[in-house]
Amino acid sequence: MLLDTPLCDFGWKAPDFKLEDPNGTPFSMTDHLGDKGLLIAFICNHCPYVKAIADRLAGDAATLMDEGVNVLAVMSNDYENVAEDSPKNMKTFARRHKFIFPYLVDHDQTVGRAYGAVCTPDFFGFNKNGELQYRGRLDDVRMEDASRRTPELINAMRLIAKTGHGPKEQKPSMGCSIKWR
Repeated sequence: MLLDTPLCDFGWKAPDFKLEDPNGTPFSMTDHLGDKGLLIAFICNHCPYVKAIADRLAGDAATLMDEGVNVLAVMSNDYENVAEDSPKNMKTFARRHKFIFPYLVDHDQTVGRAYGAVCTPDFFGFNKNGELQYRGRLDDVRMEDASRRTPELINAMRLIAKTGHGPKEQKPSMGCSIKWR
């Protein structure tokens, strides 16, 4: 089912979480909330929308991380019913797309529910205080040729890093619904 993300709830405080990557290494939200903010991307392996943006996401995340913005990705889908989203396949997907950020397993889906994630991809951009400032899309390309694009997520996170506030105008992300148990 195709869904759009809701409008940004500016100032919403991110709940802390502790999740593991597929190798069992733990990561927490607050440990990654840096001076220039934090991007949390809810993604999965099977969604055609995520597949279409995965390489661009990897590149944009690397750019943001070079500029001091931290990045975490969370996979909240029910991977017991969607085998392509299993932790083993997450490792393969991350390697294939050269993710340099942690890709975390939300085994019991509590983080996806706490954040109100609705689709993959679903981007949450937080300032250094853990306040939501962006709930938009990666860029303006969608499923088309990405040779000419506006990197909306990079632009938003740069603004958040500089001012603590996100852009007032945001276009929703679009993708496959989260597969809940």
